[in-house]
Amino acid sequence: MRSVIEIDGMSCNHCVMSVRKELEKVKGVTIVDVAIGKAVLAAEMTAGLREEISSAILRAGYQVRPPS
Repeated sequence: MRSVIEIDGMSCNHCVMSVRKELEKVKGVTIVDVAIGKAVLAAEMTAGLREEISSAILRAGYQVRPPS
């Protein structure tokens, strides 16, 4: 299942590479695409996995935008 994670604070390709690098460390996630302001992931999203993804994005220096 694909999920789009909206990310605040990204403004350049360096940001994209930083987020991708951290997301690659999360087990159970396949990265479909990372672009400025979002990541598209393929995974069975559990609450625990969603927390790991948010933590990875935070380690890269960015914030997950809450769902609207």
